[in-house]
Amino acid sequence: VQKIEEQLASLRIAKRSTLSEEPAYLLDIDISKPAQSESSRFVAVSCSNKSIRVYNRETLNFLREYSSCPGILNGVRFAHACDSVVFSACSDGTVKCWDIRLATQKAVQVFRGYPSNVFISFDINCSDLIICAGTEKVEKDTFLVFWDARGITNCASTTKEPLGVYSESHNDDITKICFHPIEPNLVVSGSTDGLVNVFDINKDNEDDALLSTCNSDSSVSSVGWSGKDYKQVYCMTHDEGFCWWDIAQLDTEEPITLLHVLDVRDADCVGQDSLHYLVGGLYHEKADKLFLIGGTPTGNIHLISCGTDGLSLVGSLCGGHSATVRSFCWSLTDESLLTGGEDAQLLLWKPGAVERSLTKKASMKIASSVQKRVRVHNSSLKSRKK
Repeated sequence: VQKIEEQLASLRIAKRSTLSEEPAYLLDIDISKPAQSESSRFVAVSCSNKSIRVYNRETLNFLREYSSCPGILNGVRFAHACDSVVFSACSDGTVKCWDIRLATQKAVQVFRGYPSNVFISFDINCSDLIICAGTEKVEKDTFLVFWDARGITNCASTTKEPLGVYSESHNDDITKICFHPIEPNLVVSGSTDGLVNVFDINKDNEDDALLSTCNSDSSVSSVGWSGKDYKQVYCMTHDEGFCWWDIAQLDTEEPITLLHVLDVRDADCVGQDSLHYLVGGLYHEKADKLFLIGGTPTGNIHLISCGTDGLSLVGSLCGGHSATVRSFCWSLTDESLLTGGEDAQLLLWKPGAVERSLTKKASMKIASSVQKRVRVHNSSLKSRKK
């Protein structure tokens, strides 16, 4: 574990993407899944200007851009078996599939929801067979919508209708969906209703499929899997809380809550600097350790280690971003980290790297027209509490 922490603490900027003509917040990042012998080739970023940008993973050179207009993008994911296929969910009630190999700007496949659906979260399972998207609440309804994703890589542009929905388990916006990394039938969902639900989608109906419901007592912003064999689930909340549960203890007398921090801004884990918000979590398989990534409005990034006894600072990455960091992606193959923020910059951090660039860091904070769906980090909360 100490070696891993030293590696994380030694992360330095290796590459920085060039600013595009139309700067935008970088809201979500994914890297293509590598073939057995190679490292991943591509990075996809969803932006606040309703576009997906694709970059070379090593050089951060810009390759492609896809527009989702008029809808707002929510998330971007690469297929697991084919590293040139990337998906995005959209507020227009579709999940679209893009093929980087093709010159076309059009989606090669469109997965369409039901007429009132506004998708704000989605994921594809580890076998690339099932896509699931979560909706905003419309009137009294909120849905998890499922599609069969097979045939995406070899067919002409077609529209696919849903396999079905889950409609009973959440009663507010479904903000995050995350399939299990190795079990294709398990999926966890988080909602502004405070609930984090784990489903086994192989079961015949929604009641049987719902394996566990954990209550974060707040609006959920992010969920993920951790622990040996990924038997644990964690979540972050919109008011910067953190919850961590052990699903393996469901059928035992043991408590399933491993840690519950009501507000990480009050947890004294980053020393002199402050922690204003959480971006997400990353589980390190080799170290069997869960880390959180958080930051400050000036772009400093904190790497925080999670234990059942609390949170502790591993290291801070400073001097890279000049505004709030909104997204990151961790690569186990080369221990590198990609980060994106409200300064429109995409940074690649590697252990011990030296940035070979003479371009001056842009200290611009972009005014974004997309204030919808952006997470508001209310730093005045903290001063009010004191």
